Amino acid sequence: MLSDTPIELLTPQEMGRADALTIAAGVPGYGLMLKAGRAVAAVAADLLRASGGGRAAVFCGPGNNGGDGYVAARLLREAGFEVVVGALGDPRFLRGDAKNAFEDWPGETRAVEDVDPAAADLVIDALFGAGLSRPLDGRALATVERINASGKPALAVDVPSGLDGATGAIGSIAVRAEKQKTVTFFRLKPGHVLLPGRAVCGEILLRQIGIEPAVLTEIAPQTFLNGPDLWRDARPQPRIDGHKYTRGHLLVASGPMTRTGAARLAARAGLRAGAGLVTLVSPADALAVNAAQLTAIMLRAADGAAQWRDLLADRRFNACVFGPAFGTGPDTRVLAETLIAAAAPERPLGLVLDADALTAYAGDSASLARRITASAARVVLTPHEGEFSRLFNDKTSAASASKLDRARAAAQVMGATIVLKGPDTVVASPDGRAAIAANAPPTLATAGSGDVLAGVIGGLLAQDMPAFEAAACAVWLHGEAARAFGPGLIAEDLPEALPQVLAGLAAG
Repeated sequence: MLSDTPIELLTPQEMGRADALTIAAGVPGYGLMLKAGRAVAAVAADLLRASGGGRAAVFCGPGNNGGDGYVAARLLREAGFEVVVGALGDPRFLRGDAKNAFEDWPGETRAVEDVDPAAADLVIDALFGAGLSRPLDGRALATVERINASGKPALAVDVPSGLDGATGAIGSIAVRAEKQKTVTFFRLKPGHVLLPGRAVCGEILLRQIGIEPAVLTEIAPQTFLNGPDLWRDARPQPRIDGHKYTRGHLLVASGPMTRTGAARLAARAGLRAGAGLVTLVSPADALAVNAAQLTAIMLRAADGAAQWRDLLADRRFNACVFGPAFGTGPDTRVLAETLIAAAAPERPLGLVLDADALTAYAGDSASLARRITASAARVVLTPHEGEFSRLFNDKTSAASASKLDRARAAAQVMGATIVLKGPDTVVASPDGRAAIAANAPPTLATAGSGDVLAGVIGGLLAQDMPAFEAAACAVWLHGEAARAFGPGLIAEDLPEALPQVLAGLAAG
């Protein structure tokens, strides 16, 4: 659905800026509305013809989204379809381009209460656009309830009404049909890909309406749809004269004897991701357990921070994954701080802190932040929602904040790249950039998949990929590996699916 979509995601405010820049360059605002309405009408006509139906109910709101709806209604009527229009509010009070669109509509306009969505073959939702950030109430809420109860296919203009295009949040209700499609323009919004917004949009159809990509230079968007165009140039490629050490040496910290599997998953993933060497660092009592299940991955013993410091004196180690099933005792914090301190400007160690390494700092993120910001390490933190909440003690988790905002705030506070995991994983950089993943299948919700992700990030960091790009690339590879494998996926399958994904990436 999103494979060929441009990577820039524009907030409603940025989209408004794109419109304004286009109009300032000489394109009439009504011309943009006509093209948007034409795009909606074309999709609607295709849907009606495919279903064998001929009647559309168009619900138009009090702003420019409603204007798009009036244009679409007129064009559908001219194409021979039966069209009924319901207006929310008195359309005689519309302004600007929306007023022009209403005045060009030759048919009857009823109140929304007088249009029955169940009597139509297709409902076109042009009530509210992406800029709505308040819950629907009153007549708007009642209208959306009737649309949803009708059981009819729905086509939303820009976003389903009730969805906040900036955050993906739904205040009270949003248009949601079993057969739902959404037509949007120029670039997607964050709300199209963040949950729960993504779940109500259905198939998203992006259409161009005459806004030139050059406007993005002035807008300078900082939010992106995660995909190869975002990080392809930063992804390391094996050198023709390279050897295993030039491809990086990743360390993975193992837990004790009864908790070794997570580290092995991460280690194998790091090797598959391209690290030249991977060493699993194990407590002495777990050496035999790990050795029995390792082949290409090397094994070293280390108990406690002092032995780790001795190990890290070897400057050929340039990245580490720490935390999966390690335990949350006092030694965890000591070792995390040892790893962070091992970095230096001439050796910017890549460090993935996951799982228990994050839980060890529950409610005390400030201590971890002080260590990271004083270090030269390239640090990536990979919390799921529960770990994120424990780590930050809700300091960045205000009820009004979106997942995107929370990840960004955390990245800036910590001075580290944040991977806030979930079906809509957000990768955020301290410099304000953020990427939202939309390629993760539900099968990734399986034990150990997060350990594999940590290993892929570590493998890319070991190859000197910058932290934000490494994290975003790993999240995408992780999702694609799950998609490539298909049903029945378990965590052990993910590293084995990576070569197919990497081959496809190399082929372009």
